[in-house]
Amino acid sequence: MKTYNYTLNDSSLEMLIDFPSFKNKKNLLIQIFCGNKKHYLENIVKIITKNLPQAICIGSSTDGEINEENITTLNTVISISVFEKTTLKAIYVKNENSFINGVEIAKELFSEKTKLLITFTDGKKTNGEEFLKGINSINNKIIVCGGMAGDNANFNQTFISYQDKVFTYGCVGVVLDSDVLQVRNSYNFNWSEIGIVHTIDEVDKNRVYKISGLTPLDFYKKYLGSYVASSLPATGIEFPLIVQKNNLPLARAVISKHIDGSLSFAGNLEKGDIVKLGFGNIELIMNNPIESLFKDQPLENIESIFIYSCMARRRYMPNMIDIEIKPFSQIAPTCGFFTYGEFFHYQENNQLLNQSLTLVALSENCSKKNSKKQIKISQAPLSEHARSLEALTHLIQQSSNDYNKQSKKLEEGNIYSQNLITAQKRFLKHAVHETNTPLSVIMGNIEMFEMEFGKNKYLSNIEVAMKNIFSIYDDLSYLIKKDQVNSAIHKINIVDFVRSRIDFFTSSALKFKSNFKFQALKDEININFNEIKLQRIVDNNLTNAIKYTLPNETIFVKLSIFNKECNFTIESNSKQILNPQEIFEEYYREQVSQEGFGLGLNLVKRICNEENVGIKLESGKDWASFTYTFKGVL
Repeated sequence: MKTYNYTLNDSSLEMLIDFPSFKNKKNLLIQIFCGNKKHYLENIVKIITKNLPQAICIGSSTDGEINEENITTLNTVISISVFEKTTLKAIYVKNENSFINGVEIAKELFSEKTKLLITFTDGKKTNGEEFLKGINSINNKIIVCGGMAGDNANFNQTFISYQDKVFTYGCVGVVLDSDVLQVRNSYNFNWSEIGIVHTIDEVDKNRVYKISGLTPLDFYKKYLGSYVASSLPATGIEFPLIVQKNNLPLARAVISKHIDGSLSFAGNLEKGDIVKLGFGNIELIMNNPIESLFKDQPLENIESIFIYSCMARRRYMPNMIDIEIKPFSQIAPTCGFFTYGEFFHYQENNQLLNQSLTLVALSENCSKKNSKKQIKISQAPLSEHARSLEALTHLIQQSSNDYNKQSKKLEEGNIYSQNLITAQKRFLKHAVHETNTPLSVIMGNIEMFEMEFGKNKYLSNIEVAMKNIFSIYDDLSYLIKKDQVNSAIHKINIVDFVRSRIDFFTSSALKFKSNFKFQALKDEININFNEIKLQRIVDNNLTNAIKYTLPNETIFVKLSIFNKECNFTIESNSKQILNPQEIFEEYYREQVSQEGFGLGLNLVKRICNEENVGIKLESGKDWASFTYTFKGVL
């Protein structure tokens, strides 16, 4: 095969292309890469198909054109490939559904001899990923290349062509059928991740509504600034989202902005996808791409190279993009265009790429006579500006690597801490569980002894201490099992409930030289509440009152009703509470000399917050009062 590449200038097509030399060629593939207006391409295809009616002619609008080592914009490149042992078949498809377009192209064109599909789609309406999924559903083994049409970053209207017609929507494809054609494909990505990871929260195919709790527009504004956000989608191509799919890093560049702050990307994303922002790694882009692309493949027999590269690469380094393209033109005739999304075949799967350079290298020459020939690829020295950019990129990449290492260490430390906390909770859970049995045995034996031999001061002291331990045990048990506590509420007569808890702690109060005085306006005050939570509120306040009430003083416990609300009040003579704002904080104790962990009132506050119970604390010289307001008295 042979490929002839032309760049249009002021001369006519007839002057530029020697049409008669192709008249007798049967298998002609003509690719047109047009950076001009639509009508310009319409004139070109009419002239070409008139002069070479036997040729397969496809084309695409661009964001830049490639002819050998020369990169142009707002121009048109025509590539004519002549095949000797390969036949061609092409089709144009137009459906509203991108997946169906892919299915139809594959069904119509693929055969047992198909070695390659070159396909172009519009860059505005087509969902490139769905299109490729349609092709995959029919055959995922045939190499697919090409890309989505561009329009010089205007994002208004792209177009493709088939034979002598130009279309603004749909897809065109041509297959190369052969027994001898060799096809090699490869790609360069060279866009590096930077910053922290983010999660796609809300998405519908390629339209994203939320990223880590932000609208995508606010997300770009936060991390890249107001200018980039306001200039989307044009600026978004340089800073795509990078996601890993099938062990392949994929970039998803912004292609349109919506009023609600959502953004559409050139390729689908899924809810839960972990993404990072990306930046062009100029240090890698400027390295000789031949080494990475064809390190395991001989180059000698290549006869043509077609490049379909992302517009972002050209715009990111417009004065240096030729450094990446030039080495290929030294191997074989090279042509292509800068796209809005590249099609690439990888591990029996066709993927939509962004920010990438993709290429196919073709040859009908199976001879290996020159297999030992060494092809020397020259590369122009880099300018000082290029070297500066290379150094800055290296700095960013190294800083990002250091950050990732530190983040990994922090994550490992966090996991270790979480494991310690989990082990601690497990230990406490088992300890609390195992404590219940001996406590119950001790209390049971105290009661049996008193029934048989009567009370004595030693057993009374043990009983008081045991009741305090039981209260602490109940607090710990609740904290450990609170997520498993039955949340059911019941109708409770709070008068009887509080009276029963006072009876339980009376002996403890007497031991501390105080006594309870209980007052209730009614014999029955009913509320709907969880019994376990109510006990924690009542017991913690009763035991605190016992501990902190001054000797030989009375603890007043009152229940009153006002406007369908029940006030549960505990008041006594005690030392003034100096820090009422902190009294409900975890581990805080006003008097460190008293026993306890400082957990009780914090637990009470949590329950009150959960159940919408009001808390009122009042304190003065030698007195304190706690009032809890239960709403909705029955």
